[in-house]
Amino acid sequence: MFWRLGGRVFTVACLVLGLGMVAGPATAADDPPITSNWGDFGIGTLGWQALPGTNYWTVLPVGIPEDPDDYMFKFQCLIDQNNYDQACLASQPICSAGKNGHPVLWYTSPKRTNPRVWTFFTGPTCIYDEKPKDALDLIAENIQKKFEESPIVAASVVSQPGPNTLLGAHTNFYATAAEQSFDVEMFGQKVHITATPVEYTWSYGDGVVVGPSPYAGGSLTQDRWGEPTNTSHQYGATGDFAATVTTHFRGTYSVNGGPRLPVANQGHFASAPLPVSVWRSVVKNYEDDCIVNPAGAGC
Repeated sequence: MFWRLGGRVFTVACLVLGLGMVAGPATAADDPPITSNWGDFGIGTLGWQALPGTNYWTVLPVGIPEDPDDYMFKFQCLIDQNNYDQACLASQPICSAGKNGHPVLWYTSPKRTNPRVWTFFTGPTCIYDEKPKDALDLIAENIQKKFEESPIVAASVVSQPGPNTLLGAHTNFYATAAEQSFDVEMFGQKVHITATPVEYTWSYGDGVVVGPSPYAGGSLTQDRWGEPTNTSHQYGATGDFAATVTTHFRGTYSVNGGPRLPVANQGHFASAPLPVSVWRSVVKNYEDDCIVNPAGAGC
């Protein structure tokens, strides 16, 4: 495609990431897929979502808008179309880590500006492909699957008190999750993936599920056990239960040291189950004075 900047026309690849898309018509679907496409106006991601109270699904934009900016790249030293600044070419870096290396410059613009004002962001970085836009297209189409297959460590769950608690008492639960990063290779490019925990879905093992919510919870000192918290739970029956939390990670990725771009959808990773035994407390009154009668009932 062509991009007009400062009165000149550039041959560039443009990446636009946002949620300004229109919902499509409702339809029935047994398996709700996620689809993405990168056209002349950037990358778009759509997902099938159930319409409340019906058996129909509709196409709606999905993902979490975190970055307020859009990004585009252009070949370093490019003047217009296929004309290059020869003096610039003589001093530009050599991309020698793979075949068909091209140095590119990245530019950024706030999503809500109109007309767009593109400013230099970073570079030069290298893209290794005869057609750099094709390589970025393929990465954008496959990054969701790669993100979900990453060896992300799910949160662990702690209960207070634990592993035993009392019927009807507020049992405090909290999750420990951390941001994690991975380096992978995709279509000849080095891709750095970062996973950040952003939401949690709590399943307390007795049929009660809460979330997704932003609350991971936190540890209480022992003198505060029994206080209600954002993640505490009151069991309504005695028995043995298994509490779990699913951590929802937001992903970003960068290609060969370029800008951090969002992965369209969250990755969902469940913790190992935490055994919890719920006991019943029994209160009895006794009349015996244990000092007078140490062998009395309750002494």
